[in-house]
Amino acid sequence: LVTRAGNLFTTHTGVAAGFDRFAPALFGQYLGRYAEQKLGITLQDLLALGRANPADSSEPFNMAYLAIRGSGSANGVSRLHGKVSRRLFMPLFPRWPEEEVPIGHVTNGVHTPTWDSASADELWTQNCGKNRWIGTADSLEQDIRRVSDATLWQFRISASKSLVEYARERLSRDLAATGAPPEEVEAARHLFDPNTLTLGFARRFATYKRPNLLLHDPQRLLGLLANAQRPVQLIIAGKAHPADQAGQALIREWTSFIRRPEVRPHAIFLSDYDMLLTEHLVQGVDVWINTPRRPWEACGTSGMKVLVNGGINLSELDGWWAEAYTPEIGWALGDGQEHGDEPAWDAAEAEALYDLLEHDVIPEFYARDGRDIPTAWVARMRNSMASLTPRFSADRTVREYTEQHYLPGAANYRERA
Repeated sequence: LVTRAGNLFTTHTGVAAGFDRFAPALFGQYLGRYAEQKLGITLQDLLALGRANPADSSEPFNMAYLAIRGSGSANGVSRLHGKVSRRLFMPLFPRWPEEEVPIGHVTNGVHTPTWDSASADELWTQNCGKNRWIGTADSLEQDIRRVSDATLWQFRISASKSLVEYARERLSRDLAATGAPPEEVEAARHLFDPNTLTLGFARRFATYKRPNLLLHDPQRLLGLLANAQRPVQLIIAGKAHPADQAGQALIREWTSFIRRPEVRPHAIFLSDYDMLLTEHLVQGVDVWINTPRRPWEACGTSGMKVLVNGGINLSELDGWWAEAYTPEIGWALGDGQEHGDEPAWDAAEAEALYDLLEHDVIPEFYARDGRDIPTAWVARMRNSMASLTPRFSADRTVREYTEQHYLPGAANYRERA
């Protein structure tokens, strides 16, 4: 614990089950000699550092407890996650009020130049300068707000075309690799329309992320997708952990739905989810959907990646979106409260999601002016790009870590040393 003053612990899970725990006997088998010969303490003293009750010889060793006790400061990765973390670590601070448990937060951000498309880079460069992500980004919001509706909408049409071309090529290649009939492979090369509203949902298929909330009522979803006047197209991608049978079952539900002949023209599932696929999706989708069960999403960053590209978020009020959302920049799902895993609440939120799409999202996309520009949509897009892109970038995140933790921690360690 000599280095404690200079150590920072960043916790990344919103549930206690996410902390690694080890049985005392197993811990002693592998670390008993290390404790006594290298650290010069007893095994029991080492075990005590990872227990809520150091005197309880049966309590497992909790790695997160060790991290808290061995660090001069600790943080969660979003404002809501900081609050959740204070609740999770209350056992280490008996009789402390929950709000005073010493765990703060630094909200995650994304490395914007990694995720912006070539056309997005050109748009931001023309209006904000080539070095826009270097420094404090103070003028970015004002600069991007000056971009005209026509320029922003043309930028989005170009992004949609690129995504549709990529999705066609990737899907036809996937089908050919799995031995699909030639006519099915050829049909995939003509799927989707760049002028149609495109929804994207891509992430790890874990049950707490509720990837099948959108599939709660398949017929209602199909009705939204296949509307002749205001069609919608949906791109799903993701993978489940090899040991996660429930996550794999959720993927099978989606693929079964998408294989229905009446659904095929409107929805696709892209396999082998990786960073390249993510890059294309976040650059081209109109709306990024995220439906985790609050408050289990510590932060989430996939929705941050669409910001620089003009995509708009429709997300549960969890993780980063709980602090980012305002009505003029996107759409929110949920009431901002915790409801556990109640099936009735999941059903209610699924209905709310369909209502949001049917009555707000889809009509706004298709409400055009005389130049065929959806002015309300473009205004929302501009607000999202201007106010959120700098705020949820790695620039801001690293600056906050440096100012709030790294510099003070270094000073504290030097003083301790």
